[in-house]
Amino acid sequence: MNKIYCPSLTEYKRRVARVVNIGGVPLGGDYPIRVQSMTTIDTMDTQGSVEQTLRMVAAGCEYVRITAPSVKEAQNLLEIKKELRARGCNVPLIADIHFTPNAAELAARIVEKVRVNPGNYADKKKFEEIDYTDASYAAEVERIRERFRPLVKICKEYGTAMRIGTNHGSLSDRILSRYGDTPLGMVESALEFLRLCEEENYYDVVLSMKASNTQVMVQAYRLLVQKLDEEGLQPYPLHLGVTEAGEAEDGRIKSAVGIGTLLEDGLGDTVRVSLTEVPEAEAPVAKMLIDRYVDRAAVARPIRPLLVEEPINPFQYHRRTTHEVLNFGGLNVPRVVVSLAQLPQLDYADLRAAGHLYSAFLDKFQMSDQGADYIYTGERPVAFMLPNGLKEIVNYSAWVDAGQRPHHYPVLTAGTYMEGFLRHPQLNFLMVDLDTLDANLLAHLRHDPTVVLVLATTNAHAMPELRRAFFALLAQQVTCPVVIARSYPDQPLEQTQLDAATDIGGLLIDGLGDGVVLGPELLAPRSQAEWLDTMSHLNQLSFGILQAARTRMSKTEYISCPSCGRTLFDLQETTAMIRKRTDHLKGIKIGIMGCIVNGPGEMADADYGYVGVGKGKIALYRGQEVIKKAVPEALAVDELIELMREDGKWIEKEVVPA
Repeated sequence: MNKIYCPSLTEYKRRVARVVNIGGVPLGGDYPIRVQSMTTIDTMDTQGSVEQTLRMVAAGCEYVRITAPSVKEAQNLLEIKKELRARGCNVPLIADIHFTPNAAELAARIVEKVRVNPGNYADKKKFEEIDYTDASYAAEVERIRERFRPLVKICKEYGTAMRIGTNHGSLSDRILSRYGDTPLGMVESALEFLRLCEEENYYDVVLSMKASNTQVMVQAYRLLVQKLDEEGLQPYPLHLGVTEAGEAEDGRIKSAVGIGTLLEDGLGDTVRVSLTEVPEAEAPVAKMLIDRYVDRAAVARPIRPLLVEEPINPFQYHRRTTHEVLNFGGLNVPRVVVSLAQLPQLDYADLRAAGHLYSAFLDKFQMSDQGADYIYTGERPVAFMLPNGLKEIVNYSAWVDAGQRPHHYPVLTAGTYMEGFLRHPQLNFLMVDLDTLDANLLAHLRHDPTVVLVLATTNAHAMPELRRAFFALLAQQVTCPVVIARSYPDQPLEQTQLDAATDIGGLLIDGLGDGVVLGPELLAPRSQAEWLDTMSHLNQLSFGILQAARTRMSKTEYISCPSCGRTLFDLQETTAMIRKRTDHLKGIKIGIMGCIVNGPGEMADADYGYVGVGKGKIALYRGQEVIKKAVPEALAVDELIELMREDGKWIEKEVVPA
């Protein structure tokens, strides 16, 4: 396959999309990547919607989306728009439509853009498997086309733009029956609608392929770009977003893994970060993701071009094949390394920075699912016995001076390695970059069963340079494991969360990487306590990135929607309450959805679901199956826990004395 999803794998080039004018704020082409978000106020609350929209615009939103689940809300968009214009706010408005073509057709006459979901616009999802013949499938497609055609004609007449937005969790039964729950199914769902738009000579279209699973989301967007080119369709602009990303650090990391990976590929023309927070909190995060690429082409260092076809499949996850070195590579989960080398001394309690919590009362360490696998101590090896499962990496000179201890593992430079110095019989770390990986070194690595590479770069275009180094290993059939090393000097932790999630998460999504180490150069702390806090944050960030990229599950995952005017309970408060009760359940995925519109679909791969179905009423799910239909909200969290208990998934929180 000629894989043209990415303008360049080795230099930053933004895909040139067709320009779509949305209320005087053009999208695509050479225009800036735009920021947008969605209101959470009831659309029938005109003043509330206006006030929230004004706050969102002040926070940086260039487009504002408002839900219109029925005709009455669609009609009230006119009142909201009038009031905004009267107050001097000309932000383009987008109507969000599900299930109701009549509402879409009305909204298209009022606002600057409508968003439709092909999975539930005249199509259906009943969680049924239906066997279609080719004839019956074609007849169903034609029925949907005829139901969709009036909206296309109205949009064309009124100059209204449209987003055809596929959601992974709301693919119709018909699409699922033919393509399965796949990126290809997501793409085909949108293309069915897009082909009709082009037949009608309507081109003011934006496309999106959203999913809560970052791997699926990235693969679907890439495949969409590929299919547009293969079918000779227009290069429509892309709206990027990870659905139901969640809240706080987890939501930001997950969003950056998905959105950032595509931005690195040069894809994306507008960004919406979906957080279970107030919508004005979303725009600054989106802007931080986007701003990283404003001067990327100018400041990036050139990367050696790739002379052969890309050696991975960007549309399907496959982890790079590696041989096992101690507990790296092979079938092992990616490992986390925490650097503590900058600390003048280490005591038992200081290992909290690596996720290992010491109880002086019990004189023992608490087992932690986010305890680092290795610590790097540089020239000063730890003077006490480490907790079970934690191993130590030291500089080569310190390893030699300490008598080559069997549980210390040395870091070598390429020069030291090639000169044949003494090595550990099981595990040696070798620091490399793309320039180091010459033919001579690669030939040696091919036959060394003890080396784990630590791959680093200082290039502003970091992820593609690291990816290019992996391609060199693949091309030369070098199977040693690789730890990805990144550091971000002189910037706040909030920016580092997004940058690291992009650079490392983007590689992990393509199956590249067997470990993570994040550098400590964050606004140079002034004391040991500040260093420890910094490294603790970086340790948590490392585990968060691995989880967001779906490569190592170390904590409970919350698939929670960002709330909108359809929401039937306080999502932020409820998510915080559920998290407080369940955040110790390793690897359990809990979907928390504000309403039934996208609820069951968007939490497609959740183990349990908490979905609003009426005022003060909650439905509880096990997977896709409704277990309890109308639980009073006051009892719903307890009932959710009881359901986990029945399944043998519930464990009580362990409290360790300080």
